[in-house]
Amino acid sequence: MDREYVGIDLHRRRSVIYRMNAAGEKLDCVRIDNEPMRFADEVAHAPVGSEVVIEATYGWYWAADLLQDLGYVVHLAHPRGNEWGQRRVKNDERDARDLADLLRLGRLAEAWIAPPATRELREMVRFRAKLSNLRTGLKAQLHAVLAKNGVLPCRGDMWGIGGAAQLDALELPAAYTNRIEILRDLVTMYDREITFLDRDIHLQLRGDTGYEAVQAIYGVGRVFAAVFVAEIGDVHRFASAQALCSWAGLTPTHRESDTKVVRGHITKQGSKLVRWAALEAVVRYHGGEHLHRSFHEIAERRGKKKAQVAVARKVLTLVYYGLRDGEIRCLRDRPAA
Repeated sequence: MDREYVGIDLHRRRSVIYRMNAAGEKLDCVRIDNEPMRFADEVAHAPVGSEVVIEATYGWYWAADLLQDLGYVVHLAHPRGNEWGQRRVKNDERDARDLADLLRLGRLAEAWIAPPATRELREMVRFRAKLSNLRTGLKAQLHAVLAKNGVLPCRGDMWGIGGAAQLDALELPAAYTNRIEILRDLVTMYDREITFLDRDIHLQLRGDTGYEAVQAIYGVGRVFAAVFVAEIGDVHRFASAQALCSWAGLTPTHRESDTKVVRGHITKQGSKLVRWAALEAVVRYHGGEHLHRSFHEIAERRGKKKAQVAVARKVLTLVYYGLRDGEIRCLRDRPAA
């Protein structure tokens, strides 16, 4: 039986399924509603074991799991890794056909299909980050209300005992007082939910050797360690620490043509959370005892921002070895955070 390739342009409500043979000839193309049974029936026209590609787009989890359960070899196309070109006509059928054709030709840029357990951990870690960002926005609103009334905060952190006392003593017009009270209540609620999530994440990761190992890095505690473990997943899929740094978007862009080579800013592709955690880990401690000398040397030559990025790459390099080996030998004497 001829080998078949299936490209699926997956959307929220409907999808286009395009089948072609090993010669690139069209076998079938259908547009269906995203009902799992109908989805499975249409894909089943291809022999079990055929290669199927979907794009890593909104809500792809269910489709990838279903296809794998049906016995197909599933590939996940990287949304930014495949060059679609400047086509005059762009439609769902063309997209599905191009996905199948790139897979057939061996030119498909693929993303990693994380196992369900890793995806569940990511869900918790990403939701925790989302709640933290929302809480930060609420705190910024409260500072804006104070500024409108010419009130200077008496503490750097207005959410401790001293800051709470100042807020309790304020006498402002009713509209501002009401808004401050609501914001304080919301921040308290977010604090509670984030605390619960931190507990659940730690309990799930407790005993994980990589999770414990990376906390030996200065500036990396439980929150950042959970980000690294969840977002990176199976670290063995990276051939080297340099590959991990490139995936995280912490390496410079590279443009080369003939004799001209241009290296620019970091690519900022890959996991935003991993990049954020690596950068935040060096903001305060500058890599700690092991890396602070590198930070200051680079800062003197290239500036503080470039030094932070350079040391963040070094931190992520240590994370790679911590996740791979279950220990970081150069930091072996430092206890975990």
